[in-house]
Amino acid sequence: MRATRLAALALAAALPALDAAAQERPQVFPTRDVAVTYRVTGARAQSGLPAMTMSWLTSQQTLRVDMPGMGYMVADQRAQRGFMVMEQMRMLMDIPMEQANAGLPTRGQFRQTGRDNVAGHACNVWNYQDGNDRGTACITPDGVTLRAQGTSGGESGSMEATRVVYGAQDPARFRRPQGYQTMQMPQGLMQGLTGMPQRR
Repeated sequence: MRATRLAALALAAALPALDAAAQERPQVFPTRDVAVTYRVTGARAQSGLPAMTMSWLTSQQTLRVDMPGMGYMVADQRAQRGFMVMEQMRMLMDIPMEQANAGLPTRGQFRQTGRDNVAGHACNVWNYQDGNDRGTACITPDGVTLRAQGTSGGESGSMEATRVVYGAQDPARFRRPQGYQTMQMPQGLMQGLTGMPQRR
């Protein structure tokens, strides 16, 4: 599995803005519960996961990423902890937050460049740059990323929403499961989970 780079852009302090326009920032965590199914391209799609679903439990600031055939990841924004569950093997691993956040583009300098419509929902188009990493994302006013694409270190990838469903999420789906064997994350296991480029 190849390294994904977009995940490294998630949930870190913003770099100093160079000018007033660069200080603009989108809402990057949804303001209400929602589940979004994405089509992905890049290394992740090539390794057998062309789609994934992200669900947000806003009251607890928690994200769950379901990966068909593999399991799921949960990112707890308040506790700054993440874990991955492999259901078929009944195993659980703690993982770095930048991996658990599945690559949503929230770090760096942003500049709004236009508007678009993805999966039937209006969104604002933002260019973002974090060092040599750069790309674009279309994000709704209430914080749902509908499309993201980026390039870093010569690797590129994208994710685009195909289905967006607003509605209350079950808090039990975001908790650590009981009775699972806990294991340490092997070197390189998290590579390629989103199909988006991830900075080394």
